[in-house]
Amino acid sequence: MMGGQAGRLVALAIGVVMLAGCVMAEKYEAEKARAMNFQRLLAQEEKRTGEMDSELKRLKRDSSDLEARNRELAAQVQAVREQLGRMQEEAAAMRDAALLKDQDVLGKARKAPAKGKRVDKMAPIGMDPGALAPVPMPDLAPTGGATPRYHEVRPGDTLMAIGRLYGVDVNTLKLLNNMKNNTIHVGQRLVVGRE
Repeated sequence: MMGGQAGRLVALAIGVVMLAGCVMAEKYEAEKARAMNFQRLLAQEEKRTGEMDSELKRLKRDSSDLEARNRELAAQVQAVREQLGRMQEEAAAMRDAALLKDQDVLGKARKAPAKGKRVDKMAPIGMDPGALAPVPMPDLAPTGGATPRYHEVRPGDTLMAIGRLYGVDVNTLKLLNNMKNNTIHVGQRLVVGRE
């Protein structure tokens, strides 16, 4: 009987060991599968990180290119603004010159001796030519105690803007300052009238 019980115990022990071995094998396989999943996920994350790094480098490169392009466009816009300012000054100077010429023509037409009823070509149809009065021009000649009035050119100033500020047209400013063109410089002192 003892031999039968010992055999049963040995069989039971072998069964327990085999069962434990099966459980351990299953745990091992599960851990192995989990480790493989982690390795696959890690590889995917490393690949995604590499792609994001290359995308970030591309974006930085594009950003610096865009900043350079932005600076270039800003310089072009500034140049166009300056050119527009010069063109506006030139247009105003041309308009003022045309007005001066028209005033000279009107003045000569009024001084001409009247021969019968004459129609002035400068007067609008139906308007009496004598009704047109010349636009008063500022007195440029220095008077006894009159001292020149000056304006110091600041950044952004134009002859047109300075003229508006002091009520003087661009041609008069150019005449007062012996200027051939509309170019002025920051810090330059311009005569804008008499006090």
